[in-house]
Amino acid sequence: MVRILDDANLIVHDVAGRIERWTGGCTELYGWTAAQAEGRDVHALLETEFPEPLEDILAQIREHGAWRGELRQRHRTGRPITVSSRWVTVQPEASAEPVIVANNLDISGLKAAQTDLAAREAHLRSILETVPEAMVVIDARGIVLSFSKAAEALFGHASAEICGRNVSMLMPNPDRDRHDDYIRRYMTTGERRIIGFGRIVTGLKKDGSTFPMELAIGEAYTDGQPLFTGFIRDLTSRHKMEEELRQAQKMEAVGQLTGGIAHDFNNLLTVISGNLEMIERRLQDERLLTLLREAQEAAEDGAKLTGQLLAFGRRQALNAKLSDIGGLVSTFAELLRRTVGEAIELRTVVTGAGNNALVDTTQLQNALLNLTLNARDAMPRGGRLTIEISRVRLDADYARMYPQVRIGDYVLVSVSDTGVGMSPEVRQRAFEPFFTTKGVGAGTGLGLSMVYGFAKQSGGHVQLYSEPGRGTTVRLFLPAATPQAEAAAPAPLPEELPPVPAPRSRELILVVEDDARVRRVAVARLEDEGYRVLEAANGAQALALVEQNPDIALLFTDIVMPGGMLGDELARHVRALRPELPVLFTSGFAEPEIAGRELNQGGWLKKPYTARDLAVRLRQLLD
Repeated sequence: MVRILDDANLIVHDVAGRIERWTGGCTELYGWTAAQAEGRDVHALLETEFPEPLEDILAQIREHGAWRGELRQRHRTGRPITVSSRWVTVQPEASAEPVIVANNLDISGLKAAQTDLAAREAHLRSILETVPEAMVVIDARGIVLSFSKAAEALFGHASAEICGRNVSMLMPNPDRDRHDDYIRRYMTTGERRIIGFGRIVTGLKKDGSTFPMELAIGEAYTDGQPLFTGFIRDLTSRHKMEEELRQAQKMEAVGQLTGGIAHDFNNLLTVISGNLEMIERRLQDERLLTLLREAQEAAEDGAKLTGQLLAFGRRQALNAKLSDIGGLVSTFAELLRRTVGEAIELRTVVTGAGNNALVDTTQLQNALLNLTLNARDAMPRGGRLTIEISRVRLDADYARMYPQVRIGDYVLVSVSDTGVGMSPEVRQRAFEPFFTTKGVGAGTGLGLSMVYGFAKQSGGHVQLYSEPGRGTTVRLFLPAATPQAEAAAPAPLPEELPPVPAPRSRELILVVEDDARVRRVAVARLEDEGYRVLEAANGAQALALVEQNPDIALLFTDIVMPGGMLGDELARHVRALRPELPVLFTSGFAEPEIAGRELNQGGWLKKPYTARDLAVRLRQLLD
């Protein structure tokens, strides 16, 4: 007879499952008494869930005489119980059938703890796998214990390649050689270099490339042993954005400087060209006239140079009109083809039909010509030049990379060559005025500067991509025209000036100009044309003259003047007194918003101007 300890969790049942003995320990575990359990099917009574078919378990019992596994059963109240069960076969008597003695140990608490731990681990793992920062866990020897999914994507190493190896493999020298010393010093002295602080360091990818990263390290102890957890943020994009912003600020500062210089230079050219014109009218000696005309041509060249400076500084007056950029480039391509010569293949690719934009077509053609000349010089032995026109949309992600860009639809003009390309140092300075890699006398260094200024003043954006030996691509983004923009497009100024009519009954013109020399030239030109003239050096003087002289027929004013009153502000005050009085504006540079707002109500004349330009604009307004 089998001797059973009553306080043990033992169940004796036959092979069919009928209970023959039920101990007190089972009563405490399951809630059934021996009287209630004995004689019943144990599997049905406890609603047992087996990890494998019962037939397979019985087969193992018959073959090996024992089986071990985990079972899910139920208490009398219905509460689930998980037990670790060990079955053995016992032969009570020689002639009797063998019975199974099952020893069940309650592990419900352990299983609940394991399940909770697994859930917590899964939750933590899901967090670590989804956070954008990479995470690396190391021990006191610098051996990597954990390497997150984000770390795999950042460094290019699989977790299996890194775990078990020293974390210094993720660092370039000199940090790689010094890393273990850092940890030993900290463990010995407690001196913190990075632990507990954030630091900008350099990381090393699997492909050998390096990148800037922000590293924050925390410390924890497990079983008395320190663990260090590093959170890593890739700073490549942020550094690129900061560099773009610094470059934009630098270009803005240089643009303001060059625009101011060009403005002052245009005032000087106005004085020079104006006096040369008046001398020409009075000069009869042909030899002296030849010298004078050479001086006039030099003044015209100076005006072109200042025009390029104003383009870079975004201070030029743009005559924007609705244009099909694809059609414009296709028409202009033949001139460009003659410019680059036979050794260079020129291709134009126009994608789509909706490539309309509000642009100054002359300035766009100048920009294309400058880019074409640069490409030709970069391919002295021939090559391929490709001009592509398409419509693109710049989204929020692009705007985050280039903070000065507005989200929206653009017409993209891409000019690519297969030339020598640029080094990073040259590429960094390519848009700066007067910077050139050409020999002395071979270029002014203003071509790309003008392209940059034109794009910015047109509300667009310009990008340059280049690598030594792989050519250069300049991408010009011009805001695509919307129906509202098309409706609001200003009418283009006449390209050809009509004949100059004579003034009627000596009309009175008020000239407002802060530069005395420029003012004297303007007054002299007007008097030569037969007008009466009043002159003022600033806005306050001009307002007083308007109030005192009701017979003033036209206000001719500079825009940028000292004294706290600009030309457009003066015009508003004058129109409040004399709504019918026409206004003609002039300046060495044009603030786009001023020019755009006032052209509908007045006229515009850019310095330096000729006497004919002045006379025609006056009659257009007065008549």
